[in-house]
Amino acid sequence: MAHHILAQSRTQTTLFPEVLEDFVTEYNPVRVVDVFVEGLDLEALGFERVIAKGKGRPGYHPAVLLKLYIYGYLNRVQSSRRLEKECHRNVELMWLLGRLKPDFKTIADFRKSNGKGIKSVCRRFVEMCRQMNMFCDSVFAIDGSKFKAVNNKSKNYTPSKVQSHIDRVEKSIEKYLSQMDAKDRDEKDTDTKLSASKLAWLEARLIELKALEKEVNEHPDKQVSQTDPDARLMKTHHMDRQVCYNVQSAVDTKYHLIISHEVTNTPDRGQLNRVTRQVQEALNKTDITVIADKGYFSRNDIKETQDLGAVANIPQTDTSGSEKKGIFNKSLFKYDKDKDVYICPAGETLQNRFRSNEKGVELDVYFNNAACSYREIRAKCSTSAKNEPRRMRRWIHESIIDDMQKRLDNNPDIPVLRKQTVEHPFGTIKMWMGATHFVTKRLESVGTEMSLSVLAYNLKRMMSIMGTTGLMEAMMA
Repeated sequence: MAHHILAQSRTQTTLFPEVLEDFVTEYNPVRVVDVFVEGLDLEALGFERVIAKGKGRPGYHPAVLLKLYIYGYLNRVQSSRRLEKECHRNVELMWLLGRLKPDFKTIADFRKSNGKGIKSVCRRFVEMCRQMNMFCDSVFAIDGSKFKAVNNKSKNYTPSKVQSHIDRVEKSIEKYLSQMDAKDRDEKDTDTKLSASKLAWLEARLIELKALEKEVNEHPDKQVSQTDPDARLMKTHHMDRQVCYNVQSAVDTKYHLIISHEVTNTPDRGQLNRVTRQVQEALNKTDITVIADKGYFSRNDIKETQDLGAVANIPQTDTSGSEKKGIFNKSLFKYDKDKDVYICPAGETLQNRFRSNEKGVELDVYFNNAACSYREIRAKCSTSAKNEPRRMRRWIHESIIDDMQKRLDNNPDIPVLRKQTVEHPFGTIKMWMGATHFVTKRLESVGTEMSLSVLAYNLKRMMSIMGTTGLMEAMMA
């Protein structure tokens, strides 16, 4: 006879009371969080109130709140109010915290006041992974991704946006003034209260916009975000523009662990050297290889990176407008390293004439003093009205770029490896965060929040690689 599994009676009593330990298996990830935090020297890492003052009402130990936050970010619960609710109903958290139930204000204040300590814990876990020999390959992918800030696009202003608002309000004022004049001429229509009140609002709004215009123009970035002042309007996927932060990260190509991360409000270009230095410091070694996309291509930045002892592999893009102008592209001019000359498509030799400095970059200038003997292709060489010879400019350290390009040509899988490595962590963390991404404001607080997300991601990766019991044994070794 068919039947269903019967539920236990809610009023059923037991001879021996149940204990929390019975509800948490030995393989439960919550045990990893407990072992990890218990092994940390929180005072040395920069946490506040590790040692109680012994006066007034007792507070929670930082280890309790740190465990709560790590558990929350591991399980996609970032809000302090939601964490408070979980403390009352989540059996795993009851076990982890010993049935302690901090309120949401205490939880939120801990994250706000212990940003330095939380970031140190994130770095400490990377150091533990290094001690477990997780980064033997020394190849790391670097990339940046835009994470939405707590700032609506309508609350972000640029000079052009403010000016458009001012123009719209001024036109509306002119419209209402003309309407009021028309009503004054028409003696039968005496209802002018609506227009008058609207006009007063528009005039007040215009004063606000004029003050905002001054603030925007005086800002170093020519941009003002009213909700989160540190957030910036940036181009995201499919050239859309969102108010966000640009999170830089370096990811190990073997195990996809995040070695270094930093929250910025600037573009990718110019970040390569700084991120590489952070990776070297985290691993305590200089001989590493970094790969990134074309958004990081900057000659001076690449040179500074290689001066650190690292090997950089960054593809370059052809930004020349030669083809649109109908003239030969620079790539058709071949450089002879031994003779230090360029050979043009017609076979003519361009000699090294002098050195110039353009926008902080030292360049050697190559050209031929004699007029080109190939009249039929002369028009394709230069657009100069005076028939001046084509000039080629070469960076004095261009050999670094040439060697890098050879490595990329010999290893066509490098761009694919970069995408497979660094895009995965970004996608995973964004999925955990949800549609709104960050829940805090200002660069420092957002950096703390990102450190918790990275720590949770790395913990989950290590549990997948080593297993929960294996990771706990390695931590306690």
